[in-house]
Amino acid sequence: MPAPMMALSDATSAVTPAGQKVKRPRDPRLDFFRGVGMLIILLAHIPSDGWALWIPARFGFSDATEMFVFQSGMASAIAFGSTYDRNGAIALIARVAQRVWQIFWAHILVFIVVAAAMVVAGTRYDGVTYVDSLNLVPFMKDPGHLLVGLLTLTYVPNYFDILPMYIVILALMPLMIFSSIAGRYLPFFPMTALWVATQFGLTRLPAEPWSDRPWFFNPFGWQFLFFTGFFLMRGVLPAPGYDRRLMTLAIAVVILTVPFAWVRFQELHPFFQQAAARIAPLTDKTDFGPLRFVHFMALCYIAVHLVGENGSRLRGRVVQVLTVVGQQSLAVFITGMLIAQPIGIALDHAGRTTAAEAVGNLFGFATLIGTAYLVRWFKSSPWKS
Repeated sequence: MPAPMMALSDATSAVTPAGQKVKRPRDPRLDFFRGVGMLIILLAHIPSDGWALWIPARFGFSDATEMFVFQSGMASAIAFGSTYDRNGAIALIARVAQRVWQIFWAHILVFIVVAAAMVVAGTRYDGVTYVDSLNLVPFMKDPGHLLVGLLTLTYVPNYFDILPMYIVILALMPLMIFSSIAGRYLPFFPMTALWVATQFGLTRLPAEPWSDRPWFFNPFGWQFLFFTGFFLMRGVLPAPGYDRRLMTLAIAVVILTVPFAWVRFQELHPFFQQAAARIAPLTDKTDFGPLRFVHFMALCYIAVHLVGENGSRLRGRVVQVLTVVGQQSLAVFITGMLIAQPIGIALDHAGRTTAAEAVGNLFGFATLIGTAYLVRWFKSSPWKS
């Protein structure tokens, strides 16, 4: 479900009418929900994890990916939008290029480390090699040719697909910001045009040279959600206030979705299975089908109003910890990608008992939390004290 994806700065500056820069406080709701999303994403990436049967994605059309992308758009509005406001177009393009460069090499690092771990792990209990479980055999057979594909993003294995998606979306950001300057609602034309073209299969990017498999996450579909969050945070789109009718509608959407998303209902009666198959193009994850957008917006409306105005109900130690995780979400996300497969391997060897899964998942949570606090400590430049 939702996350967000990445903390882009610990605080941003705003320019007062007098030209003075002041610190703009972070939105506690943004960081908290991004922190929640990071934990959900870890569970979703641990192979055959029993806890993943209870994440929100099992009960609705949207999942942590929507959280990740939507909240990344909001965070980008704070970081990159304010860069443009303060320093203009050249500074914006330079900062976007710098971020794309960072994420590109993070993507390469994750691939190399995970692929090496799969080689060391050997073979699963069922006789399938861990390399084959991630469809990395072609890379091992022809590393020279596919290394070029990895560097040019024409070889994107499924497990390693979200950072390339984010790279393409970030590259679209200057276009969207510049068009919003030309006309307040002008960006929604390219946003919508790209999304509609994606629904008709016109924007697919090749994921591997030996087949016609496209990227699992098509950035030209998912950019619609990213820039929805972006322009909400920029104030171009008005944030809907609390309305009992809207809340009732949002709750109804979430509840009525469950029978067509939860596998238990589909096992009860073939009607639900047939209906889910019929609406599959509308719930497609690769191209970001329209029902995923509707479902996520309903969840978002409910969540925002549950936590109170400006997150007034977000209190307590657990909230504080998840907020720190959300603030450092790029480092946390990369760490989650690196440890998810080793946790799965450890669970294979432990026999995947209830106790083993609890230990594995809690170890994963602790690692993500520790990473967030460690990165925050480094960002504070303690050596300057």
